[in-house]
Amino acid sequence: MEQYQSLSKEQLLGLCEDLKAQYEGYKAQNLKLDMSRGKPSPEQLDLTMGMLDILHKGSGMVSGGVDTRNYGMMDGLPEAKKIFADILEVEPGMIIIGGTSSLNMMYDTVVRALLLGVYGGKEPWIRQGKLKFLCPVPGYDRHFAITEQLGIEMVGIPMDENGPDMDLVEQYVNSDPSVKGIWCVPKYSNPGGIVYSDAVVRRFAALRPAADDFRIFWDNAYVVHDLYPERAPKLYNIFEACKEYGSEDMVFEFCSTSKVSFSGGGICAMAASERNIELIKKQMSVQVICFDKVNQLQHVRFFKDKDGVLQHMKRHAAVIRPKFELVLGTLREELGGLGIASWTDPAGGYFISVDTLPGCAKRTVQLCKEAGVVLTGAGAAFPYGKDPQDQNIRLAPTYPELRELEVAARLFTLCLKLAAAERLLAD
Repeated sequence: MEQYQSLSKEQLLGLCEDLKAQYEGYKAQNLKLDMSRGKPSPEQLDLTMGMLDILHKGSGMVSGGVDTRNYGMMDGLPEAKKIFADILEVEPGMIIIGGTSSLNMMYDTVVRALLLGVYGGKEPWIRQGKLKFLCPVPGYDRHFAITEQLGIEMVGIPMDENGPDMDLVEQYVNSDPSVKGIWCVPKYSNPGGIVYSDAVVRRFAALRPAADDFRIFWDNAYVVHDLYPERAPKLYNIFEACKEYGSEDMVFEFCSTSKVSFSGGGICAMAASERNIELIKKQMSVQVICFDKVNQLQHVRFFKDKDGVLQHMKRHAAVIRPKFELVLGTLREELGGLGIASWTDPAGGYFISVDTLPGCAKRTVQLCKEAGVVLTGAGAAFPYGKDPQDQNIRLAPTYPELRELEVAARLFTLCLKLAAAERLLAD
């Protein structure tokens, strides 16, 4: 079919009638499908069930000379720190192991900076007046929720296929002392699936912040989440890049096993320079005596090492790769050449980012909801939930079964086409 923009008013009216008839057919099915959150499917969670048999009454519970059932070792078991250090390509002394959620760890890190300050800073953030965070967009809605709740102003930074607009990042960071941080998902960004280029990572390392307490929040959530492990892109190590510029203290890196083992029962980690780690451990010692070392021990004995994690992630990829391929194939088949949408083609992570014609995202999501398919709210990938163009939609293919996913993807493309036709008629 020819592009929608080239159709006459009469052709658009006829198209709308046809699309509405198809849409009513879907509504009559009383569907209840969900593509709203990036959750692992039950099949993925089943891959880790053997972990529950690792520890039992007769298991040895001592690790690193410490009884994991008792207090102690606040920053985590040495074996767990070694696995995360190898995955993130840093030294174990740069790692702190936390609880089940890296989001919780990021939240606490921002709160500590607000109330107590960071290494090298003259005073806590909260005493410095108006604060700003840079937010690459489209981005992770839960990052934005943290800064919004804590009263930090958010500044959107456009993304392209290489990462954030670094000219704009440098302009803000290097000249405005009220800019205290930037949120980054550097590998398979949420929702676009972008991997930051080497040049972008180097420019991050070369930043010369106007604020002595500026921090890069490097949320490496999808560091091992490759859909095609044999040809996975390589993310340049931010700490290696920082060594050249003496800027290692500028980075806080985070990751977890939330989509590796159990989403509600994984372990998370934070990586930072040893100077940062020393201060953070001192600050944390008032908050917590230790995290769940028994769970850390389960993970260590199940995965054993970095290679064990990577082999496990190949099994995850085998489960979710067909789902991504199905959705991407449906987008190409149904929307290709129509001039009404574009989308990312990620090699990993958990999402596909779709851009509609301006002004069509909310309508598309509404139509999907009324027909029984729940999507992430339009605008969620932008600060304050406000997409200035009303055109971005995040798709999460991982949770539904393939049969359900095919129905949801077909309905999504139908709703997008209907929203686009309506918009063009209105214009």
